[in-house]
Amino acid sequence: MSSANSLSREKINQFLKAVGSGPTEDTTGINATEYNWNQPHYFDSKQLNKLDDFTKKVANSMTVKFADFCHGEFDVTVVSTTQHFASEFVEQAMESGRDDYYLAFGTDQEHRYGLICIPTQTAFIWAEQLLGEPESEEEVSDRDLSQLEESLLWDLLSELLEAFSQKYWDYQPDKNIVRRLFPLELKGTEELCKITFDVKKAGHEKSNEAYIIILCNKLQPVVGKSEQTVGVFSEEDISKAILGHMQQMPVYIMAQLASTVLTLKEIMDLEVDDILLLDKKVNEPIELMASGRTALLGRPAKSSGKHAVVITELFNGTK
Repeated sequence: MSSANSLSREKINQFLKAVGSGPTEDTTGINATEYNWNQPHYFDSKQLNKLDDFTKKVANSMTVKFADFCHGEFDVTVVSTTQHFASEFVEQAMESGRDDYYLAFGTDQEHRYGLICIPTQTAFIWAEQLLGEPESEEEVSDRDLSQLEESLLWDLLSELLEAFSQKYWDYQPDKNIVRRLFPLELKGTEELCKITFDVKKAGHEKSNEAYIIILCNKLQPVVGKSEQTVGVFSEEDISKAILGHMQQMPVYIMAQLASTVLTLKEIMDLEVDDILLLDKKVNEPIELMASGRTALLGRPAKSSGKHAVVITELFNGTK
């Protein structure tokens, strides 16, 4: 049987209607990476590598800022970089009921695109370090920062945001730190990048976390454009590519002579040279099956010492 050099869209549609589109073999044993469509995947692998390099540079710059402001040795490391849909992130922030401190930033106060978040306990520990006071082990969430503490923390957070910008953005921090109220107005489908940092003072076992939230699309100067957005393809290009791949897909054909049904007792009683009567007459065609459905009809033949089938009817039912 010779294969055609190309398949028309009409023939492919006819074939798919005849045989269906189900899998031809068991795929339960195939190992595959799970893809969660409920999570954003704004960055590709190359962009994530660039983002990882960027955050490490930011951590090094933040280490210097802490040393300058708090007059001591610190170590800042990146804990995680995750992606979130705005609706899911804001909902979690509201449900947690935490009294975190936020400093939003953007091109101006009307066009914010990110924030730095400091958990309450972290905010008071940093304020104590800025004042040069010994760190308290008590929970301090029952009071707000003093005006002086908030002013010092604002200065530190502004410097941390400068370390984060790495001169990629012309950002402006808000004039005030806010507590409890989430300062960004976000649309549900917007994609956010959350970069979590761990800050540890030399000689201390305990570390403190903070994180920066920024719209994913604002990180384009850092990571570049994704490969998916570099090229723009027409519908005709996409159609040709799909047809080209489909023509290379293997399709398994099974020739079914006929069939019959026996009881278990009849099967047990079978002997060599017994004759089974099938459900087809000798002049009826053989069915050629693809994916469990009749795709072609033919008659028995032989070629080069092997069984063969001569096609008598195509899958569209015309001879």
